[in-house]
Amino acid sequence: MKLNRRATIKSMLTGAAALSVNNLLGAPLSSENKTSTMQLKGNINHAVCRWCYNEIPLETLCAEGKKIGLKAIDLVGPDEWDTLKNYGLHSSMCNGAEINLVDGFNDKKFHTELIKRYSEMIPRVAKAGYTNLICFSGNRRGKTDEEGRQNCVDGLKQLLSLAEQHKVILVMELLNSKVDHKDYQCDNTKWGIELCNRLGSENFKLLYDIYHMQIDEGDVIATIKKHNKYFAHYHTGGVPGRHEIDETQELYYPAIMKAILDTGYKGYVAQEFIPKEKGQLATLKKCVELCDV
Repeated sequence: MKLNRRATIKSMLTGAAALSVNNLLGAPLSSENKTSTMQLKGNINHAVCRWCYNEIPLETLCAEGKKIGLKAIDLVGPDEWDTLKNYGLHSSMCNGAEINLVDGFNDKKFHTELIKRYSEMIPRVAKAGYTNLICFSGNRRGKTDEEGRQNCVDGLKQLLSLAEQHKVILVMELLNSKVDHKDYQCDNTKWGIELCNRLGSENFKLLYDIYHMQIDEGDVIATIKKHNKYFAHYHTGGVPGRHEIDETQELYYPAIMKAILDTGYKGYVAQEFIPKEKGQLATLKKCVELCDV
């Protein structure tokens, strides 16, 4: 079954809407963690992507996430920032300015709309006390790598002074075009790095999605070690299938997390897997612990 953000998890399980929140939580957290945050090592700033848990009310995800030890939630827009703040959680990767994943900066016909949206959102992100705002290349639609990249440069340059003024980082996500996002242009690290170099600003960086880049190019740890200065943020996910990052998949996340730490990275690492186990938050807890090196 093909799983991605566009479909989210609406079609993952028949009758999913009928599931109770208790079923989604799985086994209750241990008694000592019911009212306090689970004690983690503190080396990794743990986060989770909101869209993977759309069946769970945001307030429940925030409350239970705090017990797990999460410090932030990814891919939340302005309408829900107050909820995160009520629970002392950060918005580690803001969204809401993009049109979608396929209509991006690599096509000039979308520039007017994108520049309007991002020009309005950048000050809002800064005012709320946040830093990272996601963006996308969009699909190739027949454009060469050079044409698409230059279009991105032309569009993003119009936003960089505003981003620099407000200390907001525009973060373009690397997505695989082999399985989940056919025809997406920013589908490899080399393409993204060249875009960073041409823009020449610390306020434009890449979101290195470990799941996506394992599929399209592999060599994850070596890439992180060599090119970490271009990466503002990291996402996880089990390969194959984008499920739990456990022994059922091909990546060994403790080693990847250690490689990230070795670069001196101080940002957030967000879990972005589709839970296949019935107790979604129970498995999230296990995966956070796995990454807590």
